[in-house]
Amino acid sequence: MGRDADCYRRYLDGDDDGLREIIDIYYNGLILFINGIVKDQSAAEDILEDTFVKLAVRKYEYNGKASFKTWLYTIARNSAINYLKRNRNRISDQPVEEYIMLSDGTDVEKEFLRTEQNTELRRAMEKLKPDYYQVLYLAYFEDMDIENTARIMGRTKRQISNLLYNAKSSLRSVMEKAGFQYENI
Repeated sequence: MGRDADCYRRYLDGDDDGLREIIDIYYNGLILFINGIVKDQSAAEDILEDTFVKLAVRKYEYNGKASFKTWLYTIARNSAINYLKRNRNRISDQPVEEYIMLSDGTDVEKEFLRTEQNTELRRAMEKLKPDYYQVLYLAYFEDMDIENTARIMGRTKRQISNLLYNAKSSLRSVMEKAGFQYENI
């Protein structure tokens, strides 16, 4: 069991600090992931809050079959997709880096993506289809394996492998058009 699952187990046993630690662990990554889906910082914050509320309310739904991180990202993704379904006509195309801020004012983009190369990669990823963005984000920024990515996205491992291949090809194309070469794609 990982640190996050231990924190959740403590929370289930009545220690509210366990939930606070989970929020500290996942806040930055989840806000970037959700914002990449909905393209609206305010909505991403609401969805993130909703995700943590669901985590607190669905205390006994985590069964340990998947990693805790996979379970949490699945909740966040489903919440983001439900938001998109409810608000199809009000989706914003505002770039992520202009709006993502930690509560203390620290720029998450600079903290989370330290090099210019990763910043360019994120900008290029924002131009991709939502499924491509999600599979690349989970694989490269969250270090998810094919199996956990498949669980989060509700697809088979083979579908994720194909999606990842196509997403990488599309990303290469976007980056080449921008005149940027990224050797790890």
